[in-house]
Amino acid sequence: MLGRLPALLLVLGHHLAYKHFFSFFFKKRLSNHSSHLPLSLARSSGYTGRSQFLTPGRQGLNREFGLGWLTFSVYLAGKSFVYLVQYLKLLRPTHWAKNGFLFIPLFFAGEIFNLHMVGPVLLGFVAFSLAASSVYIINDYMDIEADRAHPVKSKRPLASGAVSKPAALVLFGICLLAAFALAWYVKPKFFFVIGVYFLLNVAYTFGLKNISILDILILSMGFVFRIKCGGIASNIAISEWLVIMVFLLALFLAIAKRRDDVLLKQTSGKDMRKAAKGYNLDFMNVMLSLVSAIIIVSYLMYTLAPATMEHFKTYRLYYTSLFVIAGLLRYLQITYVESNTGSPTKILYKDRFIQLTILLWILSFYVLIYLPTDKSFFE
Repeated sequence: MLGRLPALLLVLGHHLAYKHFFSFFFKKRLSNHSSHLPLSLARSSGYTGRSQFLTPGRQGLNREFGLGWLTFSVYLAGKSFVYLVQYLKLLRPTHWAKNGFLFIPLFFAGEIFNLHMVGPVLLGFVAFSLAASSVYIINDYMDIEADRAHPVKSKRPLASGAVSKPAALVLFGICLLAAFALAWYVKPKFFFVIGVYFLLNVAYTFGLKNISILDILILSMGFVFRIKCGGIASNIAISEWLVIMVFLLALFLAIAKRRDDVLLKQTSGKDMRKAAKGYNLDFMNVMLSLVSAIIIVSYLMYTLAPATMEHFKTYRLYYTSLFVIAGLLRYLQITYVESNTGSPTKILYKDRFIQLTILLWILSFYVLIYLPTDKSFFE
């Protein structure tokens, strides 16, 4: 019986398609055209029937059936595509760029072209992306009402009603199970770190995000988990400097994002999130200035540290600080002048200045780490 189920479903689908679509299509075509034609002209056109109600002949039926099936197929394809786009939006694939932090340990270790080490990190990237998507789904599920009051978040699939709650929960379960299965395949320790990341974000979703300051600290810790997972997958030790720099950069971006929520509160008169009650514009400006200054000083200390120079076999790493400072200044310009830091991911995808500084920073490190000393442009 179970073996016949697909065939039965196919027959049922064709029956429903004919019942609800083709019959309507035939009636509409006949009522719009044939009833207004003389009987002789209608018959000469391929139709036969009584004086008032005409029925299509075999040739006309085949023509109508083919056209109806084509129209119905296009309709179903269009509907399927719309639904697929909404489900993809729910997963937020554009935010998977954040998981590129898993490759940072490989890059700084000079092993980014080592395929034996890149393979596990790629699997880890997929696992972390699925875990992050499950977090996004449960977060959107819990914030449906709050998101509907937000000028941008109201367009999210759950808040707009494009995806139903049961379907979102099913997709959440699939993503979570797939993420944990892949994580266990990479390494049990990788599985453990992703589990801690997931539990911390679930706690964030169910209440910790409403506590000012703690909310941005948890968001920043997510990036530390990413580089930690990258180090586990590639068997590369993570230095304290790398952890500090990644945490500070993520904290900077989180503060700028919360500042955008404060600006929305001032313009709309509504709190976009409960944690916004513990922030005001002056406080956010001070935090941004403080953290950006700490980032610059910490980065210079990192590049000039004896252990760093010994590890990379060069003292010229401080050259790369130019691009770090330029990137920070541009982001501060977007924050203070343009007041458009609601989504760091969108800025990464759209702002050419930020993209150029990141590219030049990567290229400068590539030259210093991967090229032989006698071919280095900096020697």
